[in-house]
Amino acid sequence: MNKKKKDELIKKARETAEEYFRRGDYYCSESVLMTINNALGEELPPEIVKMASGFPIGIGKSGCLCGAVSGGVMALGLAYGRTEPGAEMPDSFANNAKLHDYIIKKYGSTCCRVLTRDFADFASKERAEHCIKITGEVAAWIMENFIDNDII
Repeated sequence: MNKKKKDELIKKARETAEEYFRRGDYYCSESVLMTINNALGEELPPEIVKMASGFPIGIGKSGCLCGAVSGGVMALGLAYGRTEPGAEMPDSFANNAKLHDYIIKKYGSTCCRVLTRDFADFASKERAEHCIKITGEVAAWIMENFIDNDII
């Protein structure tokens, strides 16, 4: 794939995930998973969003693991996960760890309460935009990973 096409697909993934979240269609985890599922040609039915619905705001509003990262892990599973008991999944752990490490390096944490601690009002527009940006970043990272690994 040429660089221009790759950059377009990455940009589209980022913008799609961000727009899902910004419009209120989905939260962070749902936005990432739906964006990537759609990019793969709806590998799974739209009801897949149900699996991601408990992860926003750090797993059920607990402030723990960032929902965008949780959605990213589920999205990576679309390509690297397994469907048979005991089946090998040689690329799963490594790619999920790479996503984790990328977010740590870029944002300093994968913990929702740490990522949002600078916002006195969680309901503020500024905090929402921050989380929307992280959501887009995760979707873009996964798209690039899938392109680089010939998934897309």
